[in-house]
Amino acid sequence: MNDPTLFSPPAHPSLFRRLFERVFPKTPDFFALLAEQCFHVSHSTGLLVDYMESGDPEVGLQIRQDEHDADRVKARNLHTLNEAFSTPIDREDIYRAIVDLDEIVNYCKTTVSEMDVLGVKPDKHSLEIALHIKLGVDALVTGYAKLATQPAAAAEDADNARRAERKAEKAYRRAIADLFQGDDYINMFKRREIYRHLSNAADRVANCANTLHDIVVKIC
Repeated sequence: MNDPTLFSPPAHPSLFRRLFERVFPKTPDFFALLAEQCFHVSHSTGLLVDYMESGDPEVGLQIRQDEHDADRVKARNLHTLNEAFSTPIDREDIYRAIVDLDEIVNYCKTTVSEMDVLGVKPDKHSLEIALHIKLGVDALVTGYAKLATQPAAAAEDADNARRAERKAEKAYRRAIADLFQGDDYINMFKRREIYRHLSNAADRVANCANTLHDIVVKIC
């Protein structure tokens, strides 16, 4: 009877394979990393909507914690990018996506932090803008998840995210028009700061959508 151990694969990689992997290391799965980061951003923007509905300080604390978690994800992804021998898509596009996705979470945190400091409560305008931001991020989640398997289909998701940003900008302008009525100037300037942070978050959604579309064009 033949000894089956004679045909077993070696327990350790061959010297050639170890040398090959050192010279040509495995490419990280940046599609998965970006999709995971999008998921984190979606969670944060979902909390932002909850906060604008309820004004619950506990939700605000969760958003702040999310921002710390998002920073760790961003740092990990940037480190992976810096160390990668090669990437499946343009390095600059990956960098832009990582940074802009993180900025969305930063603006969520900045918004609720300043609302707390300034004593500003959520209103219908802040809720409307937050809802459009969440819809835009949800489109990004769907689009970035498609890059690995069906990149061409992600173009529509990029368009949906940009459409959500435009709606957020229109809501911002309506909020400002309603705000600057009367003579309560202190409230005007406080709320304008809050609306502006939300508008900046929406801008970053559009930036991520533009990067997603650029990646689709280059892959397809």
